[in-house]
Amino acid sequence: MTLDLPGAVPPPDGSLDQGVAWHYGDPFAEQRAAARTAAIVDRSHRELIAVTGEERLSWLHLVISQHVSALPADTGTEALVLDSLGRVDAHMVLAYAGDTVWLDTEPGATATGARGGKVPLLEYLESMVFWSKVTPRDATAERAVLSLVGPNTPDLLTTAGLPLPEGAYAVATGSDVLVRRMPWPGAVAVDLLVPRAEKAQWWTRLTEAGARPMGSWGFDALRVESVRARLGVDTDDRTIPHEVGWVHVAAHVAKGCYRGQETVSKVHNVGRPPRRMLLLHLDGSPEVLPETGDPVVLGERTVGRVGSVARHHELGPIALALVKYSVPLDAELLVGVDDRVVQAAPDPDSVPEATPGLGREAARRLRG
Repeated sequence: MTLDLPGAVPPPDGSLDQGVAWHYGDPFAEQRAAARTAAIVDRSHRELIAVTGEERLSWLHLVISQHVSALPADTGTEALVLDSLGRVDAHMVLAYAGDTVWLDTEPGATATGARGGKVPLLEYLESMVFWSKVTPRDATAERAVLSLVGPNTPDLLTTAGLPLPEGAYAVATGSDVLVRRMPWPGAVAVDLLVPRAEKAQWWTRLTEAGARPMGSWGFDALRVESVRARLGVDTDDRTIPHEVGWVHVAAHVAKGCYRGQETVSKVHNVGRPPRRMLLLHLDGSPEVLPETGDPVVLGERTVGRVGSVARHHELGPIALALVKYSVPLDAELLVGVDDRVVQAAPDPDSVPEATPGLGREAARRLRG
């Protein structure tokens, strides 16, 4: 629908965001609106899975990385599906309302099946039902995700007759729309899970209330500024949750009984994953930037890979990159290949303060 709007530009070939607008003619103005007033983003290409049944929470608790056995109604969270070695297969955001847990995830999401190959995420979940009283189903045709970002979001919701949930991941329902409060991107952000048949009406209602249309370009730039990873862009086939900031956010370190839990617990106790995700400021022409998957080089050594690359309305060219944990935060790096090599500097303020792992701390106390 949004690709039919005036000025809508489709995403480039190979983008994960096929089917929704890349921008509407001025991606920097769209970002400024999201920072100063409010912007609306069509994210209806995300896949939705609905989980129902009386054992929905206890069953989900066993198959995803997050602690959800006692998830209160009208709340949500982020979660992962890991393989047996603790590597990330899928990332999802939950919304629990009524008798249904809604999982929205990347288009084409997969997980490692029983025979070792990748299978669609829904197929994997169905294979894990066994005798549980639970039913996962494809709900992509039922609901679509729209996102509102910006300080004017509360007023827009009021004008549209929708509630504003209080607190990160809180969920409220109004006019058959699920409103989920998100801690990113920006200071005020919500996801709206609207009936897909009514997506056009809700888009019109919210834009007429003052939300400026923003494409995936602008949303990604704000996501990168927020240092939030995106599966398949900022991750590779070796990524574990600790490397991209998903421990505690989407993976619980204390609960057991989920695939990959041993790796999550072990690395948490050690306190230092092999790599970490950094926000990089790129020193180069905005027209010549590295691409996802390009190497990060320190001296003569390749020390990481480039993930999301964005053109931010204030910060200029920025990127997320997975780099070896040993790389100093004041290192002068080169990123890219061939004619798109540029200098890059890590943003030290974007790195969470390191805390010693429980195992390292216990060893230190023993030595003391």
